[in-house]
Parts: sequence; structure tokens; C-alpha cells
Amino acid sequence: MIRIISDSTCDLSRELIERYGITILPLHILLGEEEFEDGTGITPDEIYKWSDIHDDTPKTSAPSIDSAVKIMKPYIDQGDELICFCISESMSTSGNIMRLAADELDAEDRVTVINSKNLSGGIGLLAIEASIMAREGKPVSEIVGSIEQLKKMVRTSFVVDTMTYLRRGGRCGSVAALAGSALKLHPEIIVADGAMHVGKKYRGKMDKVIPKYIKDLEGDLREARKDRVMMVHSGCSEDILSDVREYLEDLAVFDEILELRAGGVISSHCGPGTLGVLFLSGKQE
Repeated sequence: MIRIISDSTCDLSRELIERYGITILPLHILLGEEEFEDGTGITPDEIYKWSDIHDDTPKTSAPSIDSAVKIMKPYIDQGDELICFCISESMSTSGNIMRLAADELDAEDRVTVINSKNLSGGIGLLAIEASIMAREGKPVSEIVGSIEQLKKMVRTSFVVDTMTYLRRGGRCGSVAALAGSALKLHPEIIVADGAMHVGKKYRGKMDKVIPKYIKDLEGDLREARKDRVMMVHSGCSEDILSDVREYLEDLAVFDEILELRAGGVISSHCGPGTLGVLFLSGKQE
């Protein structure tokens, strides 16, 4: 049997994890001297509260090799093959940890690690597609080949309410150049080639910014693969989420509209109030 594993930055909901049989390997979140596993023991809202009290942003780290071995070993022992997804390797060593765990289990020939070159739901979209292909009985080589092509078609972008978290985290260097800009500036962050880049720059309150951002995506959304689209957010108002969902429904493009709450690691880097719409392009590259 082929098993799909993803690190926790895929931000898939519990329902989707169970629906597609995906196993999650958690990254770590560090709040001062305390350490937590992503998705366990602490919520994004508690992370923000800690950040406000301490006037600091959280730190994050890759999973431990022991954790990766513990998750992989039962599958390896029963003869399964593993396809593992990690956050862009320019952002974390999560993928390398997976490879080291496979080496420790003497299972390098049965573990394939895919550098998603993406984050959050961008990884989730790929993991879901891999799961579907595995259930269709396709071999690892065919699944991996298809995923490598799909990686080029993932469209991941989001708009942040505050630049503080991204700037302190240092994973999007171009955000630093905006440090002196007006407080009401909300940049669009685009993930491309495994890195985050600043796209369009919006001004005003988020309830006005998000509709502009979605409207700017409309051309690409209309040409997207119809299977699913993801609304991923790190704590937005119900009014904003309702407006985005209604807009996507009115496009009448997608079979399924998925609403996901960003997990602890992604929330630690993007800050509260962030929202992105993620999908697979329908254009072959």
C-alpha cells in the first residue's frame, strides 16, 4: 500500500486528513522556553496572545528525527511505500528530516520525499492529489511524476493584515523593504519557485482589501482546475469569510470550496487576519 505523509504546514483540516488518509508529521513551535508540536497543545489564537503579551513573534523548527521515525516505522514494518510532502526546503529542513528518518529505518528505497516548493494549502492540494492517485492504484513512480508536474500549477497567494510577523520571521525578504510604509498597507504574498515574494500592495481595511484581492484573481480562478479551491485564513471575521465564499460560489467554477484555518506554524509567520485563495491552474506548463 502507498501511504501519504505531509508535514503539518499543509494546514489540512481534520476532516480532510481523515477523508484522504493523510498522516501528519508536526513541526515545532517555540514560545520563549516552551515548545509545542504544531496542532497539539496550543492554538493559533493562544500563539497570538503570547506574542502580544511578550511583544515578540514565535519561533518554529522542523520535526525531530525521532518523531519522523515513530510515524514512518509502523508503515515500513508492514511493507508500505511512503510518499512524503514537506514545506519548501528553502524555508525548513523538514524534508531532510524525513530523508534522515528513512535512512535510519533502512527504507530509502520505500520512502520518496517531495519538496513541495510551497506552503500551507499549496502543500495540501498536492497531498490530496497524491492520495487520490494512490487510491486509484497508481504506482509511486507515476504518482511522483504527476505531482512534479502539478507543483508548477499550484497557485498560492495570500494577503496579510500585519507585516510584523513576516518581517520578524525573515522568510520573505522583500517585506523588509515595506517596513516604512503606511500602516494600512497590506501586501499580497505570492509563493513561487519555493520562495515568498511581494505581489500587489493593497491599502485600507481588510474588509475592503480582500474583495479587491479576490477580484484580481478572478481571471486565474476562472481557468483553474475545477476539483477544489481553498480559502485558508489565520483568523478572519465571519463577514470576510462569508463574502469570499459567496464570491467563489458565484463564479460557478469549483466542485468544492474548502475553508481551512491555518495551523500554528503558518500562523506564527503570517500573523492574524491573513487570508489566501489557493488552487491548481488549469493551464499546462
